[in-house]
Formats: sequence, structure tokens, C-alpha cells
Amino acid sequence: MTPGRYDAMVVGAGPAGSVAALVMARGGLKVALVDKASFPRDKACGDLVGPRGAQLLADLGIELTGTRVGDMEVVGPTGHPVRLRASAGLTYPGFGFALPRRLFDLRLRTLALDAGAEGITDRADEPRFDDRGDLVGFRLASGRAVDADVIIGADGALSRVGQVARLVDDGRALWGFAIRAYVDASPPLPQILFWEPSRWTGYPGYGWLFPGVEGRANVGLGVGLQGDRRAGSRAAADLDSFVADRLGPLRLRPGRRLGGWLKMGMVGTTPARRRTLLVGDAAGLVNSLQGEGIAQAMGSGRSAAEAVLAAGPSGAAAQYRQALARLYAPYAIRTVPITAAMLTRPWLVAGAGRVLTAPGLGRLLSGGWAVYWNDLLEGARPGWPKRTARLAHGMAGLAARGSGDRRLILASLGGS
Repeated sequence: MTPGRYDAMVVGAGPAGSVAALVMARGGLKVALVDKASFPRDKACGDLVGPRGAQLLADLGIELTGTRVGDMEVVGPTGHPVRLRASAGLTYPGFGFALPRRLFDLRLRTLALDAGAEGITDRADEPRFDDRGDLVGFRLASGRAVDADVIIGADGALSRVGQVARLVDDGRALWGFAIRAYVDASPPLPQILFWEPSRWTGYPGYGWLFPGVEGRANVGLGVGLQGDRRAGSRAAADLDSFVADRLGPLRLRPGRRLGGWLKMGMVGTTPARRRTLLVGDAAGLVNSLQGEGIAQAMGSGRSAAEAVLAAGPSGAAAQYRQALARLYAPYAIRTVPITAAMLTRPWLVAGAGRVLTAPGLGRLLSGGWAVYWNDLLEGARPGWPKRTARLAHGMAGLAARGSGDRRLILASLGGS
């Protein structure tokens, strides 16, 4: 069968893949946007898009209707709340929004198709390589062959593209697993809830209760792992206990609970080599401290597309790695070693949760915490919160110095 030939093939039509396809199609490229699912489809997610994601959508001229959210409340393991203020920065607004992924992803994919990308509902099955051994396309499950000058893997944490292109080392990755359901509630603020299943044994992750639409809130639990994904069932098993312990009278709505893997902090992944680029979760672009991934997914999708447009197939990988080194690596090389260290020390997780939400101290630290935890230091307005966040950034850098994870991340951005 003669393959269909494209300038770019994007595997995965979530936020990362759809934004990449949109930007390349607007730039005049012939783009295949391939996803195994028929849209609309749902995804395991908190359905919350932060300030950087909201700004990126505005930069692309995309308007979405969702529930606008601002401040966030973090509830410590002892029940004490701390309010993290959503202050506008110089390069991002002081708000985000909540929108179910089935609606959010459908809208982005539709915009990419309207811009000229070709939507293909099929599974990327058998990889196709050229004489040099470079990935050039896939034979789809239907038997159709699709080749392209550039392949962009936007197919999630368990990326098929990353695997066949030999860009991932699962054993070195920093994994997480999250499960979400819905409850009938309208919380005034998004809530992050630290949890101790037993006293001074901090859960290696957190739970959440986020506003939704039509009186329905998103509730979930995320757990950090390390290189061993076998422990991923823990969050699913613990969700009911978490809800009963921390959310009291709320009851989960009947219906399917969705779980999904997270790959965090870029470690264990080479984001680009030759003519294959990974974006979003496929590249490990999830904040290892608090699990946000949508803004990074869209940002990396745009950066990958801009690299393809500016440098062409042969130069896109190097330009894309440079963009990631500038946008995400300074945070990841500091926070990944800290996250990895905490995952094996439940007492440290418990202590951090108690200190950060302690009366008085929690309020004093909350401004800088809101900035640094959400990776908003770059572009924050001058003031006490930014100074506090910069201090945390410096201390994290000292703590991570000499870390093997730090070296792995920096090495993955060198590439060839």
C-alpha cells in the first residue's frame, strides 16, 4: 500500500497534539492528526487549566467557555487551610479555568482540523523506519500507511512513539498515577488536600476537589511513584478512603472512574532526536510538585510546531530541545530530585504538609508558595511573593546539586 505523505504526523489529539497540529497547519504544513479515539472522549484529569494555559490559549486566539477559577485553598493534613492567591503576573493572568476534558479536547482538535490538519481516527500500529533507522511513520490498525517528514508523539505518558523511537527509559522516569470521579458539589475554591492515612505518614501525593460545570465537582487522588509502575493501583484503591476521611458528607457520583499515568519532570525521556519530537506527557512535561500538565502540554506542542516551521525537519529537534531547556528545565532540574526524595520518606511528606499549612507560617509563605509551586516565577511581578519564590528556587538548586536526575535531564536536552 502506498503511504500517505505528510509534512508532519501528530500521534495523539489531546491538548499537546492538537495545539501542535493547529500551529503547523496555520503555518501552511500538511498535517495528519491521528488518534485512536473518536471525539468527544473523556480523560482522567482534574479538568483545571492554570494561568499559563489560559495565557497560551489567548495568545493563539482561542476562546473557551468554562468555570473561571482564581485563588486556591490548600488544606493541610491536620485540617488547617491556607489560601494561595492567584495574582496576575507580567506574562500570565491571575486566573485559570475549569472545563471537562471531553469538551476541552474536542474544541482544540476541532480548531486544528478547521485550520487544515487532517483528522484520522485510527491506531498507530506498526512503526515504519527509513534506511537510517529513523522513524518516518506508522502503518495504522486499518492497514493504511502514513509517513511524514516529522513525527510528533503526543500520545501520553505511555507513548508508543517514544517507545519505538527509543526516546524513553521507563525505569528512570518519575511516574505518577491519578484517578478521578465526580461529586455533586460547587466548591467556592479549588482545593488541594494533603492526607495522612495514618498519623505522620504522609500520602505521597495529594487529593483534590475542583469546581466543575453544572453543579458537578471533580474529585481525585494522585500518587507519586518512582521507576516502578506496579504501585500505580494504590490511588485507585485509596480513593474511597480519602473521600470518606477528608471530604466527609460528599459522595462519589455513580459512573466510571478514570485513572491515568503521569510522567513527571522530564527525567528518563529524551524529548527529541532527529525527526521525532515528544510533547506533553509523552515528554514527561508534568510538574512533579503538583501534577499540572495541561499548560505544559500546550506549551510544548506550540514550541515543537514552531521549531518545525522555523528549522525544518532536520533542525527541529535541536531547536525544540533548546526551547524546553529554556522553558521547563530550570524548574525540573530542581524539583524532580526533591520530589523523588520525598516519595520514599512519608514522614518528610507529612512534615512538609504540616509546616506549609501551619497557622501564621502558612499565611506568611503562601504568596511565594503559590508562585513557585505552580512554576510561575518567570514572569511574576516584583514583590514579596516573587522574592520568596526566588529564595525557594535557589534553595532547591542547592539541594539538587549533584543529583543524578538533574544530570539525566540536562543530558537529554543535549542530544543530537
